[in-house]
Order: sequence, then structure tokens, then C-alpha cells
Amino acid sequence: MIALYRPGSSPLHRMPAGWKLTTLAVLALIASLWPHTIWTAIGALGGAFLLFLVGGQGPMVFVRQLWAAKWIVLILVVTQILFVSWDAAVTVSARVVAVVLMAGLVTLTTRMSELLDALERAMGPLRVFRVDPARVAFVLSLTIAAIPVIASLAHQVDEAHRARGVRPGPRAIVTLLVLALRHADDLGDAITARAAAAEMRTY
Repeated sequence: MIALYRPGSSPLHRMPAGWKLTTLAVLALIASLWPHTIWTAIGALGGAFLLFLVGGQGPMVFVRQLWAAKWIVLILVVTQILFVSWDAAVTVSARVVAVVLMAGLVTLTTRMSELLDALERAMGPLRVFRVDPARVAFVLSLTIAAIPVIASLAHQVDEAHRARGVRPGPRAIVTLLVLALRHADDLGDAITARAAAAEMRTY
């Protein structure tokens, strides 16, 4: 669940991207290690809600982000109930959703370019293992940019089926897959063309 950046002047907007990612990691660790009870789960969700207010997002943005995580909640609760009690399933699910909401808040209050720059700097030590942080950041940027594109394509497929009075079914998934692969091919061609043009300018 990756939200789009919303401009603002809140304390979270002004906080450097690196500090936000570090804080998110610390909060996620605390949520994982804190005693697993209903009250700590409620506290985690309440803390996420307060952070949304500090970030200048408001209750409605929090509700929309929570609704966007509905499938995560459903999958978590159903799978957990198969192995543990219902209260443990709700507790674990609430804590995971709280972390997901906080991660969404980071993207809401941080430009993607700043996030990718911070990730590239953080992965600098991995050069020892022959990992190119710039390439990893580039792949992440493409992945993140593809999410709203795929969502838009899914919406187009759904509208096309509704316009014909047909309920979306397995064929809709195939159509979406074809459109996504076509978009990937077009994107690959564009990247190749730009790389070739940049190489020609160096000569």
C-alpha cells in the first residue's frame, strides 16, 4: 500500500527522509517486540492515527488508508484464525496494519525522490558486496511508479466490462495482465532509447 505524496508543511513533511525511514524501522521493531495484547494492538493503531494528525493528514486520510489495507486485514485475520485464537489473530493483524499505515504515512509526507535518495545512501555499505545502490534505487523507483499505473489499468478494465454490462471475471485478469505486459514493454523500449541517446551524447 503505497500512497502518493501530499504537499504540506507539517513537522513530518519537514523531517529528513532518512530520519523518517529510521523512525519507521524503530516503530516497527517496537510493535513487533511489545507484548502481544489487545490493548497494545489498539495502542499501535492509536499511535498511527496520532502520527497522521501530526503529519497534517486528518482523520479521513487515515480512514482511506485503513480501507486501502482491507485485503491485508482480511488475509491476516483468516490465516491467523486457522492457527491461533481469534483475539490473537486480531492482535497480530492490528499491529501489522499499524506498521503498514505508518509506512503509508511516510510516503504521504515524503517526495519519492527524497525517499529513493535516502535508500541509496543507506545501501552505500553494500558496495562491498558488489551491490550497486543506484541500480537498486532505480528498480525501486520503477516498481513504485508502476503501482498507480497498474491500478489505473485495472480501473479501465473494470469500467470497460461494466460499460458492456459484463461482470469482471477471470478474463478481466487476463486482460489486465496483457495490458501490464504491454506497458512493461513500452517502458523497456523507452528506457533503452534514452540509454542509447545518452551514450551517443557522450561521444
